[in-house]
Amino acid sequence: MAILLKRTREPASPEDGARVLVESRRPRGIGEEDLKLSAWLPALAPSDPLRRWFAARPLQWPLFRRRYLAELGREEASVGLGELHTIAESEDTLTLLSSTPEQERSHAAILRDLLDGVRKPPSTSGPVRAASSGRVRARRKH
Repeated sequence: MAILLKRTREPASPEDGARVLVESRRPRGIGEEDLKLSAWLPALAPSDPLRRWFAARPLQWPLFRRRYLAELGREEASVGLGELHTIAESEDTLTLLSSTPEQERSHAAILRDLLDGVRKPPSTSGPVRAASSGRVRARRKH
């Protein structure tokens, strides 16, 4: 199954398959008929405090991801995740819609990863990262 990410302002296309809005509010200035939604799951949106926190600290992506995953443990979010899984299982293509400008660093990308079975983000530190960046790690003396 293909899972696409789109901004709410991008026009719908036949390739979108099921279109699911994962925001707490419907975007302003866009009619419901223009969104062409299959479902709207506001319980999957990050809380307003978390959303504002991340907007002020965009470099804190790993911490945002952890905090958002913790929020998905709430009962209403669990129900929303169940609905999202049901939609995903019944469609060849699923498009997650959010208003976030940078889609790959959004809650929609985290939801896509959950649907794809990805639990942990790629490491941004450690020996593999150090080797790829040219840094040399100090050897421990025994």
